[in-house]
Amino acid sequence: MKKAVTFKEAVFLIVSILLLIGISIIGYKLPAHVGILGAIFVLILFMIYKKMSWSDLNEGIISGITPGLIPIILFILIGSLISIWIASGTIPTIMVYGFSFLSPKFFLVAIFFICGIVGAAVGSSFTTISTIGVAFIGMGQMMGFDLAITTGAIVSGAFLGNVISPLSDTANLSAATANIDIFTHLKMELKTVLPAAVISFIYFTFASRSGSGGSKLSEMEILTTGLKENFMISPIMLLPIGLLFFCAWKKVPAIPTIFFNLIFSIMLQNCFGKSASIAEIGSWIQDGYVSNTGNELIDKLLSRGGIQSMMWSISLILLALTLGGLLIKTGVIDIILKKMEELLNTPSKLIGITSLVAIVVNVLIGEQYLSIILPGEAFKNSFTKQSISPAYLSRTLCDAGSTTNPLIPWGVSAVFISSALGVPTIQYLPYAIFCYTLPLVTIIFSFFIKPNEKQGGKNYEN
Repeated sequence: MKKAVTFKEAVFLIVSILLLIGISIIGYKLPAHVGILGAIFVLILFMIYKKMSWSDLNEGIISGITPGLIPIILFILIGSLISIWIASGTIPTIMVYGFSFLSPKFFLVAIFFICGIVGAAVGSSFTTISTIGVAFIGMGQMMGFDLAITTGAIVSGAFLGNVISPLSDTANLSAATANIDIFTHLKMELKTVLPAAVISFIYFTFASRSGSGGSKLSEMEILTTGLKENFMISPIMLLPIGLLFFCAWKKVPAIPTIFFNLIFSIMLQNCFGKSASIAEIGSWIQDGYVSNTGNELIDKLLSRGGIQSMMWSISLILLALTLGGLLIKTGVIDIILKKMEELLNTPSKLIGITSLVAIVVNVLIGEQYLSIILPGEAFKNSFTKQSISPAYLSRTLCDAGSTTNPLIPWGVSAVFISSALGVPTIQYLPYAIFCYTLPLVTIIFSFFIKPNEKQGGKNYEN
């Protein structure tokens, strides 16, 4: 017989796991894999203590990993696309043209703005970061900007676009969880996104002017010349970006979109660039592109991509999802969520707790979809009982769930960003302004939700 898990046991287990992961990563500087693996072992011991069967353990692992299978395939494809975009000249072309148009005085704010537009158009923060984000990283380093703050601007812009796009998977998931249509969700979303975007815009404007971005003109010319001599620099090589926008317009899912782009980019490489053998292309896809221009900075920036570059990320994601699946299977998450319902007697408390739970789920499980689904299902009835529009629920889930995932070192988004851009989460975290400004704005605005007098005080609006 299984032993029931008490609330005190659930809290003790959660605290123990967080301490274990935190001490291993921060205290002993161990890879996140080690801390999460230790947490999984603790959970297995707990399941044995509660007399759960090995089939329960297997079911928990399978149910935890299943939501991550599509993102894992996406990671593999994006790793391939990065190397092909470098080899074909797409990313070098973006860099060369970018040097012509972007001034160091407005570089960071331009990154934030452009990534926001692209993210909104394609509906994917991952695609935005792994394509033009990679190019911006190279440009930023060549201009003398710290990689961490450049990454912060890229991530902030990409997730700004992600939360306001009708094509975004997390925006649509938030709306579906709250049982509203996507455009009702986006209308409510803009009330918190705009203030957070303005704050981020102001920050990156000042950061651009006060930063060290100011490489000597002669150095910039040398780098640009090196790119032109070793890669195909042409407007034709920007066609893969156009294909991204076309697929987004046609609402083609991410996986076939990247497949089409991969094939199209290889065709461009062989038609207009240096002809490559099947063996070379296969090596780029598997192991990444290796730049041999003779310029140390260019070679360091443009030697990346490939399936193998994503394996570190994928292994961490599998462990994090396993941990989440076991936490759910033991009932620990559900017990804590039900206990919290007793505290939810005002709109501000309800939205605050929903935001907090979304963030905690990100910390414990590292999966942004579950950080939307779990608190959404747990507190949906509480929003109904207080006659609060479900649009507030969808906005809270999206703001606190999807945008905080890139701030958690073992979160799916953070792991992907670190692999794609080569900057550890802990380094870019302070500069990803939008990602923690948005949930703060959501919580602050919850204190201004007032009864709608026309409805007899039964509905709330702000």
